[in-house]
Amino acid sequence: MTPVAVAMRWPPFIILMTTLSFKPPLQHVCLLRLSAIGDTCHALAALRAFQAAWPETRFTWIIGKLEAKLMTEILPEIEFITFDKRATLRELRRLRTVLRARRFDLLLDMQLSFRASLLSRLVKSPIKLGFDRPRARELQWLFTNAQIAPATNEHVLDSFMGFARACGIEPEAPHWDVPLPASALDYAQSVITDRRPTLLISPCSSHTARNWSAVRYAAVADHAAAVHQMRVVLVGGRSSLEAQMGAAIAAAAQTAPVNQIGKDTLPQLLGLMSQSTVLLSPDSGPAHMAGMVGLPVIGLYAATNPQRAGPYYSRQWCVDKYDEAARKFLNKPAVQIPWTTKIERPGVMDLVGVREATAKLDALMAQDFR
Repeated sequence: MTPVAVAMRWPPFIILMTTLSFKPPLQHVCLLRLSAIGDTCHALAALRAFQAAWPETRFTWIIGKLEAKLMTEILPEIEFITFDKRATLRELRRLRTVLRARRFDLLLDMQLSFRASLLSRLVKSPIKLGFDRPRARELQWLFTNAQIAPATNEHVLDSFMGFARACGIEPEAPHWDVPLPASALDYAQSVITDRRPTLLISPCSSHTARNWSAVRYAAVADHAAAVHQMRVVLVGGRSSLEAQMGAAIAAAAQTAPVNQIGKDTLPQLLGLMSQSTVLLSPDSGPAHMAGMVGLPVIGLYAATNPQRAGPYYSRQWCVDKYDEAARKFLNKPAVQIPWTTKIERPGVMDLVGVREATAKLDALMAQDFR
C-alpha cells in the first residue's frame, strides 16, 4: 500500500498513521467533486483508474448540478448525487437526509472548497482521503483523516491521480473511454454535413479576464477557412455574454462561421467535438471536454498556467504567454510565483497574438493527428 498520512482525531490531539487501513477492492466508494466542468473531466480520468483496478466496486459521485448535465449522460454505471451550489444551506439540509442512512468504505474528497468540506461531513466513511497539507486549501485538512502524497507543480489531473496512488493503484496514462449517446452523435452530424475539416471555436470562459477579443477569434476563423478550407463552428452556452461574443465574431469575420452558441447541450457539444478536427479555446471547461474525445486543442493561455491547467494532451499546442504575463503584471518570472497563481488582469489576454494562434493551427493541420 502506498504510504499516506492518516489523521485519527482524538481531541485535542491528531495522531498520524502511515498507511491506509483497508483491503481493496472496496464495496462502495464516494467521490466528491462538485465543479467545475474542466475539473470534473480530470476527476473522471482518476475515476477510470479506480474502475480499472477495482471493477467490482460501486461508485457514487457527489457533483454540481451543471456538471451533472454532462456526466450523467456519459456514465450510466455511476450513481450521481447532485448539489446545487446556488443554494448551499438548503442543499446541505437536503443531502443530510439523502446521506443519513448511507455508508461508504472510502471518500475521495477532490474538492478544495469550504462548501465541499461542509458537505463531506455528511458522508459517513471511515476514511476520508484529501489533499496533502500544503495543498489542502480552504481548511480541507480539518475535514479529512487521510492525505495523498505531497507533490509540487503538478497538472490538476495528475494531482487527482494521486488519490489512486494513495490507494495502492498505479494508474495507466489518463484515459476517459466516453460512450457518446446516439442523440449527441446525431446532433454532430446535423452540424458537420460534409468531409471538410472543422475548427470549433469556444470563445468564452466563465472568467471573463481569460477571454480573447472577438476580432482576434474572427481573424483565426478567416485564416482557417482561407488557408485550410475549414468549416468554422462557434460553440458555447446560453449566457448573454456568450451570445454577444458569438455575434461579434460573426460580424467581424469575412467568412461566416456556423454559430451554434446556445443551441446544444453539454453531451451534444461532446458529440460535436468527437467529429471535429481541432478546438480553439481559452482556459475553460470545453478545453478539457475536448480531451475526453481526443480532440486537439489550441489553448490560449496568459491568465493561467497551461502546465497546470491546460488541456492535458494538448499542452504543446497551447499559445503560452503565462511567463510574459507574470513579468508584465507581477514583475516576476513565472518560476518565482506560486504554481496556482492566476493573473486575471484587464488586458492580459492581449499578450496572445493572432499569428501565434494561426501558427499552431498550421502546425496541427500539417500533421496526421486525427
